[in-house]
Amino acid sequence: MANPFKTFMLTELLLGLSVTARSLFRRKVTVQYPEEKTPQSVRFRGLHALRRYANGEERCIACKLCEVVCPALAITIDSDVAADGTRRTTRYDIDLFKCIYCGFCEEACPVDAIVETRIHEYHMEHRGENIMNKDKLLAVGERYEAMIAADKSADARYR
Repeated sequence: MANPFKTFMLTELLLGLSVTARSLFRRKVTVQYPEEKTPQSVRFRGLHALRRYANGEERCIACKLCEVVCPALAITIDSDVAADGTRRTTRYDIDLFKCIYCGFCEEACPVDAIVETRIHEYHMEHRGENIMNKDKLLAVGERYEAMIAADKSADARYR
């Protein structure tokens, strides 16, 4: 049975209120998200991108290592031999709903073709937008190439 003295004096309630009172006067750590942003690590893994060389040629050589190493089976690659005899991708799809953003695809790529950017503010409004095809991935890579290159050089300093 409960102690009648504790019940009458409401000690548990006062103990709980003391915790609330102590935290009431502490500095607040709430971030007003769209206006304020928290610092992000250069190693953050977000939206995927396919990169190109400086001359505009795709980096991906269709080795399919990223497809093999993906634990979630989120990557699908089809390849063909180009006119110059090199192997190139005809289809490169990443299902963002399946992806667990582990970074294994980026680590497995021998030519730094696939990278995960620091972009985390993206959304899908219609069915099928979760599939990032080759054209979308290349567009992301072209748009954010400066950020990707800066992150790669900063990451190399930490290794």
